[in-house]
Amino acid sequence: MPSFNLADLFEIVADAVPDRLALVAGDTRLTYAELDARANRVAAVLAEAGVGPGDRVSILSVNRAEWLEAQIAAFKLRAAPVNVNYRYTAGELAHVIGDSGSAAVVGERGPLSRLGDARDRLPELRSVLVLEDGSEEEVPGGAAYEEALAAASPARVPAERSGDDLFLLYTGGTTGLPKGVMWRSEDMFFQGMGGGNMVGEPIQRPEQAGENALAGGLTIMCNAPLMHAAGIWVSWAALTSGSKLVLWSEPSFSAAGILEVAAREGAQVMTTIGDTMARPIADFLEANPGAYDLSSLLVVATGGSVTSPDVKERLQRALPSLMTVLDPIGGSETGTAARAVEPGPDGTPRFMPQPDAAVLDEKLRRIEPGSDEIGVFARSGRIPIGYWNDPVKTAATFVTDADGVRWSLQGDMMRVDAEGNMVLLGRGSTVVNTGGEKVYVEEVEGALKSHPAVYDALVVGVPDERLGQRVTAVVSVSGPVDEEELRGHCREVIAGYKIPKRIHVVDEVRRTPSGKADYPWAKRTAAELG
Repeated sequence: MPSFNLADLFEIVADAVPDRLALVAGDTRLTYAELDARANRVAAVLAEAGVGPGDRVSILSVNRAEWLEAQIAAFKLRAAPVNVNYRYTAGELAHVIGDSGSAAVVGERGPLSRLGDARDRLPELRSVLVLEDGSEEEVPGGAAYEEALAAASPARVPAERSGDDLFLLYTGGTTGLPKGVMWRSEDMFFQGMGGGNMVGEPIQRPEQAGENALAGGLTIMCNAPLMHAAGIWVSWAALTSGSKLVLWSEPSFSAAGILEVAAREGAQVMTTIGDTMARPIADFLEANPGAYDLSSLLVVATGGSVTSPDVKERLQRALPSLMTVLDPIGGSETGTAARAVEPGPDGTPRFMPQPDAAVLDEKLRRIEPGSDEIGVFARSGRIPIGYWNDPVKTAATFVTDADGVRWSLQGDMMRVDAEGNMVLLGRGSTVVNTGGEKVYVEEVEGALKSHPAVYDALVVGVPDERLGQRVTAVVSVSGPVDEEELRGHCREVIAGYKIPKRIHVVDEVRRTPSGKADYPWAKRTAAELG
């Protein structure tokens, strides 16, 4: 019997609309039947190497069709695919592949060769499939991906799958080594992937995925990297609803390039990662009105980091067809759990929570609307099993309250306003302790970015003999502005102790490849600039 298992759901859709275009990635265009057949070939190759239920398969590449082929293949075998950041160093690559105990890796030649001697620290790794990326580096023991597929059968590998099959999502966050978040496939489908219906109620039966697909899908363009939760989630929202998925498959971001592809493919939904992508896209649209026909575009959905209100407004003005800019909040440990509403007067982001999301105090009690109390963002219901190989972090993040309700603590600190909206302050791990006061950096970043000349901003604490830490900002700007003007602007919207003592202007505020804040870089930069 089919289940709410991702491989089952994909096959139901592929059988319903076999000739519909499923995936566009660069020059590659695959129908659902073709994508299914290629994934079956990958599954056969992996099965021949001994990969089976409960095993892990690491995937190491930029966005490309083969990324999803390998992921679908792993799900077909009841193995758990592992998303690996292709920019990692040898040690970081070895950590994720080794920590997950991956039996196989499907990866590009360049990143795979970076492993070097670290490969010796991976005794469980039995098979390596090499994707060509123009590199000429050697990958000892690697088999050519396309050659292996050519010799394999396109028939489906028989498997009795379950909604309990593991979905393993590695996340680096802003601090610490990457860790694997364990989800049941069924829970991830409903909490992160739209539940088989991006514009309505989640499906109630697995077979409904095929019925919905027959009724017609959307054209969805994913610009987030597939190594990141946001990229995986939107891709599977497309593939389990019979939609056409368009991947931005270049290794680097280009606003013009993304918009050209969106126009060519008739994208109706387009994803971005917060201000990192959305702001340059808004810049290009304003500087080049009418450069591309984007009249098909109905929704821009952002994720990974917050999108500033002024950027959303600029996108709405530049794209008359746009119905909405969606800006949900959530993460690898919660799925999507709330949607953005108008920010507060200080520019602080606010979100309307779903019924199973809340802000909890230290005793895991819901914080009452309108109080000044600060708590942690949490979600109950369909939440992860825990962290892979890490019972200590599991116990700290996945907790049970006095009434027996199990919660996942996201780590974002929030207040709840009088209307019941969650007011985002920042990560507890990045809080600045200054003169006995706690300052949540995202609150200060929001205040800075509400100034029209500030393009991007990160806020950190640097050592201070008198205060312990002093609040310091690193900003990039789009026009002339000085420190005193920015401090004066902040003074109008946040308390005096939160205002940065120093504001350093740099050419570009650095973020990670997934669009998250690079606080280690910001700390180093702030320290170097004084």
